[in-house]
Amino acid sequence: MDKERKNLPVATDGIVLKVNSLRQQRHLGFTAKSPRWAIAYKFKAERACTRLNEVTFQVGRTGAVTPVANMEPVQLAGTTVKRATLNNEDFIKSLDLHIGDYVYVEKGGEIIPKIVGVDIDQRPIIAQPVQFITRCPECGTPLVRYEGEAVHYCPNDTGCPPQIKGRIEHFISRRAMNIMSLGPETVDEYWSRGLIHNVADLYDLTVIQITGGNKNRRLSAENVIKGIDASKQVPFERVVFALGIRFVGETSGKLLARHFKTIDSLINATLDDLLEIDGIGEVMAKSILSYFHNEENLKMVERLRQYGLQMSLSEEQLQGTSDKLAGKSIVISGVFSHHSRDEYKTLIEQHGGKNVGSISGKTSFILAGDNMGPSKLQKAEKLGIPIVNEDEFLEMIK
Repeated sequence: MDKERKNLPVATDGIVLKVNSLRQQRHLGFTAKSPRWAIAYKFKAERACTRLNEVTFQVGRTGAVTPVANMEPVQLAGTTVKRATLNNEDFIKSLDLHIGDYVYVEKGGEIIPKIVGVDIDQRPIIAQPVQFITRCPECGTPLVRYEGEAVHYCPNDTGCPPQIKGRIEHFISRRAMNIMSLGPETVDEYWSRGLIHNVADLYDLTVIQITGGNKNRRLSAENVIKGIDASKQVPFERVVFALGIRFVGETSGKLLARHFKTIDSLINATLDDLLEIDGIGEVMAKSILSYFHNEENLKMVERLRQYGLQMSLSEEQLQGTSDKLAGKSIVISGVFSHHSRDEYKTLIEQHGGKNVGSISGKTSFILAGDNMGPSKLQKAEKLGIPIVNEDEFLEMIK
């Protein structure tokens, strides 16, 4: 099939192998995520060799600086590739990368180009090693590298344009404030026109500002304003995530919101307060402290409060929380009838528990539905981990 796929009229990166018997398929059944009678097989990634012309550097939303290889264009897995990420300084050093090198390029999962090696024999005599920059390419601020991190960061989070625009794009994203009427191109346009400088400025926008006198843009402008206004009802835990605090993801945003319950409590939290939370490490805790010690960030949060964003857990959320599962690590497996898997994950978090994806000696119990995976069942029995069904779990949290 690896050879034959090149004759197909479409691009493919693998095949699915199936049990060729409907009776056996029914007998084998399904897990919660996939059939037990089929498995995907990925072909080995195609590789090409091309010349590295230069390395440029991009700044992301969190200030992370990513080196990018700019290469002679080469055909790879049906597309023309001329750029590939180089991850970080350590990755560059591990390849001993020089400008002018001939590099081997693959597509990870047939999608993302990556450099996997260097042809040393073709290296030009005058080739110079790739040097990682010491200052931000956008604002000139000296870069920092935190202990235990492989990535360099620009610390100028309130004055570096890509970081500011990136945080606004993060703020409006679906899993954050869900302002679907806005997108990256719109953010870039509003920024270039001077309409917005941080996320709080979104709530000052008017239809007249957006249209700029162009009547043809009125309907889309009204939709933008409606979307921004609707975001004021987004729950507090997603507001915490939307703020874009470095290292704070969706899960840790929920942990922080449910532990501190109000934005004021979070702002006034000490390092020890933050480290008390299971799942919040020292690096993240220091990043949170740094964020709320920045006067510009505090002003922005206060503006968001004035505009009516949710800055505390609602009464309904507070009533539904408890510590009944505090300190417990819980694995969910199988198919459920009373609630969905995501709803059970939310219930576990609301009652102080921790969702974990794999079984280990630290697992407190398994919340098991129908068709629990046999491998998980076998491992649970081997480790002596209790198995709790839906009804028992719901009784446990009342």
